[in-house]
Amino acid sequence: MKASFRVYVDESGEEGFVFRDDFSGSSRWLILSAVVTRAEKDLAVVELMRTVRAQIGRGHKDALHFVKMGHAQRIPWVRQIGQAPLRTVSVLIHKPSIIEPEKFQSQRHLLYRYATRMLLERVSWLCRDHRKEGVGNGKAEIIFSNRGQMSYDDLRDYIHGLKTESDPMSVTIDWSVIDADMMRPVEHSQLAGLQVADAVASSLFAACNPNRYGDTEDKYLKLIAPTMYRHRGALLGYGLKLWPGDLQDLKSQNPHLAGFGEL
Repeated sequence: MKASFRVYVDESGEEGFVFRDDFSGSSRWLILSAVVTRAEKDLAVVELMRTVRAQIGRGHKDALHFVKMGHAQRIPWVRQIGQAPLRTVSVLIHKPSIIEPEKFQSQRHLLYRYATRMLLERVSWLCRDHRKEGVGNGKAEIIFSNRGQMSYDDLRDYIHGLKTESDPMSVTIDWSVIDADMMRPVEHSQLAGLQVADAVASSLFAACNPNRYGDTEDKYLKLIAPTMYRHRGALLGYGLKLWPGDLQDLKSQNPHLAGFGEL
């Protein structure tokens, strides 16, 4: 039986820890975002991207990259996402607030794997609570935008280890939804869902991470807000997970985050 859900994952920002006062060096934030669809409605994502390409005058086979587009083209793209029948989950990591960054520098891509754990926890809760009886096997197929230098075998091993070796009170992935063997990387250009995930992660990054002039842009964030996973009305901790700390902790260093409490 096929998976009930399809989940597309992409990131914005990177894992370095070189922060300079002029906002050069490493990004302050690493954002990991998931776009969650019912497998039976996955073609709606393809139609979304077809509509966006037509609106902005791009070829029907063009792969869109958020960072390569201007503001005027980004707006219709994220507006279409905000109106689409999908849900999004994002993990927002403020790297300067990590107390012991050397732990994440001791092994390549460890911070990305930790962000993946937090992301999959919330994706699993969302899927578990919205399964339909008799539609698929209840599980989620997880498709990552391929990061060329990263081993996805290592990532699968990490997720397997969380299931078999971790304290179930500290790792809250619902294993009836997540199966590490149903995780795979695909090139960004090959799937519409990955291009949507790119736009979601990049929209959050624009709202969080100051550019070289110290400015952020939250218009994209507000347009995609209707898609964000909420549990009993709560967004923070579910569709948006900030780490380390919570929104109140992080606002002291990042006053521009105040708008997140209004979503």
